[in-house]
Amino acid sequence: MDISETLVGNSDQLDNTDLIGGPRDFTITGVSKGNAEQPINIALAEFPRPWRPGLTMRRLLGAIWGTDASVYVGRRVRLYRDPDVKFGQEKPGGTRLSHASHIDKAVTVTLPVSRGKVGRFTVQPLPDAPAAAPAPTPGDIAACEDQDLLRRWWIALPDRPDLRDLIQARVTEVRADTTRAATIAAEATAGARDTLPVEGGAS
Repeated sequence: MDISETLVGNSDQLDNTDLIGGPRDFTITGVSKGNAEQPINIALAEFPRPWRPGLTMRRLLGAIWGTDASVYVGRRVRLYRDPDVKFGQEKPGGTRLSHASHIDKAVTVTLPVSRGKVGRFTVQPLPDAPAAAPAPTPGDIAACEDQDLLRRWWIALPDRPDLRDLIQARVTEVRADTTRAATIAAEATAGARDTLPVEGGAS
């Protein structure tokens, strides 16, 4: 059993603790403006919450890809958890970039990491993504009861609105079935309590 999915936190962004299980590859699907503290949100196809890179990683992205974020869509990154990243006197860790698509060779950049200190960051070319799995058939979708798998299919099929409609309908059915089963189980449990013999009652 792979427990990677159970390590995901409850925040509204990709945190370094979400990468405790090891580095992960992500495909960028969009870049939007954030707030003063976290200026950009990078949406990822393989993760439900955005990556909000800190200043050092934003500078690194600018060094390898340029500062026009519109070209980032469709590109891929490999992110990992660096446990040595400090915040003040603490070491909460941080999310770092190790590989990226759309570069021909390793790129090393020297960047400030704190007041008076600099660090050297090397980004390696990210190998080509594995061939995409065949699209599910309507029969596959109708038989699927795994909401996570249905979600992954939906994300992977932006150019198949016909299958996306089927997936959305199937998700609705699965959720309804899950709710119905929970209701039946609750009613059955309540009914069992109502009919249990009372200790010391008449025989």
